[in-house]
Amino acid sequence: MSVGMTAESSLYEIVGDLVVFRSLSPVDPQIPGYDQAWAEMGMPGPERPRKQDPAFARALAWFLRRGRALNGVRTQLTELIYLGDTALADGNAFRNVRAAGGWRGWAFIAAERDETLAVDIREGIFHANRWNALAEFAGWLLAEGAALDARTAVIVDIDKTALGARGRNDTAIDRARVAAIEATVADAVGEAFDRDTFRRAYTAIIPARYHPFTTDNQDYVAYICLMISAGFIALEELLRQVETGELASFADFIGRVDARQDALPDAALRALHREIYGLVQAGDATPFKAFRRREYIETVSRMGCLPDDAPLGQRLVEEICLTREVFDFTRWLAGRGCLLMAVSDKPDEASLPTPELVAQGYLPLHRTRTHVVGQPLADLLPGS
Repeated sequence: MSVGMTAESSLYEIVGDLVVFRSLSPVDPQIPGYDQAWAEMGMPGPERPRKQDPAFARALAWFLRRGRALNGVRTQLTELIYLGDTALADGNAFRNVRAAGGWRGWAFIAAERDETLAVDIREGIFHANRWNALAEFAGWLLAEGAALDARTAVIVDIDKTALGARGRNDTAIDRARVAAIEATVADAVGEAFDRDTFRRAYTAIIPARYHPFTTDNQDYVAYICLMISAGFIALEELLRQVETGELASFADFIGRVDARQDALPDAALRALHREIYGLVQAGDATPFKAFRRREYIETVSRMGCLPDDAPLGQRLVEEICLTREVFDFTRWLAGRGCLLMAVSDKPDEASLPTPELVAQGYLPLHRTRTHVVGQPLADLLPGS
C-alpha cells in the first residue's frame, strides 16, 4: 500500500471534545478540570503534575471514568488501549495510566521508517516502524483477549501520533514551533533581531545533552534564545557555563537575568522578562505565554493549508495532517463502543484560541480541519 490522501476531517470527528491538554482541564465542559477535582482525584494539592508524573496518569484515569459515565452509561472500564509515538515517554505514560486505573492494557507505539516492517512486542507494548501496523495490532489485541467494547478506554496521543505522524509528517509540527519561537523573539528584540544568531542558538541548545538544563521545556528554550538574541549573553559563553556547571539549571539562569535586568536593552523587554520570571517563580510550566499563543496560530495555520492537488511530498513537509491509519483504527474502535480520549502535553495557550481569535473564526486545535494522509486500514481491520 502507498501513502495517500483523503478529504479533510478533524480530531473532533474521532473523540468529540474529550480532549485533555497540559492544564488537565478537559475541553468537554461536562467533566470537571483538575483545578476543581484534584481533591476528589485523591491528589495532595492543586499543583498540576506533568505527563511523566504518576499523578498525571491518575488524573487521566479519573477523566476516563467520568467520560464513560456521561449520558448515563454504567459500564465499568476494565481495559486500556494507548496509541503513541515515543517509546520512553508514551511507554511510561501508558504504564502509569494502566496502573492508575487498575486495568489490563496494551499500547501501540510507532515511528515511520523506510525499512522492512518490523514489530517488537514487550510487556504489552507493540512497537512498530510502520503506522499501518495498526492493522496487525488490532488482530493481536483480539488474540490477547481484549474486549474492545464499552469496557475499553482508548487514549490517543495527539502530537506526532494522531496529528503529524512521527517519521512521516512530524517535521511540520516542529516547523510550526520553531517559527513561533523565532517570530516571538523577533517581536521582542525588534530591529536588533539577528535571525542567524537566533537559529544558531536554537539549534545549539535543543539537543538532549542540554535537557538537564532546559528540562526539554520549549518555553525555557524560547526564553534562552530571547536572551541570547537580545545580547544578554553570548551563546558560546552560555554553553561553556552549562558544560562547567556554573549554570546548573534554568532557574539559575533566569535568576541571573533578573538580578541584572537593567542590562536588558529596553523597557518592553524588561517587562516581558518580569512577566516570565514571575510565572516561573509561581511554578507555571508554561511561562512564555506570548510564544505559546503564537505557536497556536502557527500550528493551526499549517492545518488544511494546501489545496487538494498539492504534491504529497510538499504536503508532508508544510501541512500538519491527520494520520489516516490512526483515524481509521480509532473509528473502528469507536464503532465497537470503546471510549476515546485524545491527550497532549501541549499547553492550552498553544491549543485553544483566545476570545479575540474566536471572534475571528479560529477554532480549537482538535476542531480545526486538515487533510487525512496515510494508508487506508478500514478493509484490513478485523470484521471489515
